[in-house]
Amino acid sequence: MIDAPVLSVKHLSVAFGRHVAVRDLSFDIHAGETLALVGESGSGKSATALSVLRLIEREGGRITEGAIRLGAQDPVDLAALSDREMQAFRGNRVSMIFQEPMTSLNPVMRIGEQLGEVLRRHQGLGTQAARVAARHALEQVRIPDPERRLRQYPHELSGGLRQRVMIAIALACRPDVLIADEPTTALDVTTQAEVLKLLKSLQAEIGMAVLFITHDMGVVAEVADRGVVLRHGRTEEVARVADLFAAPQSAYARDLMAATPKLGQSPLRPPVPQAEPVLRVSGLSKSFAQGGGILKPRTVTQAVRDVSFDILPGETLGLVGESGCGKSTLSRALMRLIEPDAGTVTLAGQEITGLDAAALRQARSNIQMVFQDPFASLNPRMTVRDLITEPAYLHSGIGPDARARLAGDLLEQVTLERDVADRYPHQFSGGQRQRLCIARALSVSPRVIVADEAVSALDVSTAARVTRLMQDIQDRLKIAFLFISHDIAVVERVSHRIAVMYRGEIVEIGPTDRVLRHPQHDYTRKLLAAVPNPVPRPMRAARRPEPVL
Repeated sequence: MIDAPVLSVKHLSVAFGRHVAVRDLSFDIHAGETLALVGESGSGKSATALSVLRLIEREGGRITEGAIRLGAQDPVDLAALSDREMQAFRGNRVSMIFQEPMTSLNPVMRIGEQLGEVLRRHQGLGTQAARVAARHALEQVRIPDPERRLRQYPHELSGGLRQRVMIAIALACRPDVLIADEPTTALDVTTQAEVLKLLKSLQAEIGMAVLFITHDMGVVAEVADRGVVLRHGRTEEVARVADLFAAPQSAYARDLMAATPKLGQSPLRPPVPQAEPVLRVSGLSKSFAQGGGILKPRTVTQAVRDVSFDILPGETLGLVGESGCGKSTLSRALMRLIEPDAGTVTLAGQEITGLDAAALRQARSNIQMVFQDPFASLNPRMTVRDLITEPAYLHSGIGPDARARLAGDLLEQVTLERDVADRYPHQFSGGQRQRLCIARALSVSPRVIVADEAVSALDVSTAARVTRLMQDIQDRLKIAFLFISHDIAVVERVSHRIAVMYRGEIVEIGPTDRVLRHPQHDYTRKLLAAVPNPVPRPMRAARRPEPVL
């Protein structure tokens, strides 16, 4: 006799106004099983998760059809409950780990208070008993020094520790079902590997079912037993993960597999012709001081230490390393968005570290930046025409007619239609917004573009389109890129050379092929070993060949 599923979703449909986000979706999850929901942005993954928790109404959506039955014995239809009735289930029998812990944790409450709130509400514990249970919950997710962490606020923890706190809160009541919505997207590969391993071990201990939402097929291969492929809210394919990877039946699933970067399988980009470097960084250092006072000693953190590298015209240097290693600090220091403590930055033959404000503003036309979150980078009140031509207006003072012509040309360069110039950022998808950010950077014809985690928040197919666009622009215009990312497989796809950063220093730099296939530094080997393998475990003879030393 087959055990009854602990979560059964039948013919679920979800709408936002007239837009149908999920259509006739059905799946079951059994105790101890992990089901992956995969698909592009807008495919209905998060709408499904919010519907199971009955949070979809708070986001402006509604369940129009279907049932969501929780429990293997005497199942309860969550879709039929009121919000008040759902409070007994939400966070108790069904819990969720959200994508970005910093926006999910209350910034003005200590970690112990946030954990204790869940335990008091759902388990009826007193204040002291809740604190003991909260400490145990932190110990369960392998957080070091849990007593101290209970007294800290979210901003005092690293990204990896914040995600562990979110896991501790979600698992505090030992739920029947855990929903993990992109829980590792913003994490570096070493932290991601630790979090995935932790989730698997806790699942084995508690026996819960896991609904794992992700666009990373490597993560699917690592954690999932079965997969549901969604597109535009419809089910394209349901299969065991081994079958899904070995022989995907739908054209869309095959496209997802093809778009997934696989370490060691991307064609190498040929070296660019030797020339005078367009960007030269020499001995760059940056530290931050904290504290200081009568009772607290002043502490100094060395974020970037004596970093040097060159980038040639038309070349992409990939910069990789775990969270907190100094990648973003380095990018801001070389652009003088923050002032470096020491070192020089030479851009297109001009040293910019000593320039005054007026001269620096002019020099910045040669170096532009594409940030991780395109929606936060674009002013929601400005039209696309004004947004993407604003740098050219600020640097050159071009008039309205010239801005209109430039906007059309830039949109064509990033493969968008000229007639979208009158739209606003919220009317575009995530991938389209990132194209707008690239168009904005191109408006002043820069010599260098710094791309700081520019595709990490995008699904695999959208990320593949954006990186191909960046390569096409580079080939045409010979722009140099500093491509910062924690996704080493994507870095391999786009980079001519790779620099590995660890604790503020460049510990290894060289051609992509040499760094990835013959790493010289122990930390580089550790990074490579942590990269998710987009092949399910039963299909692997080994995780990957050992690097040649």
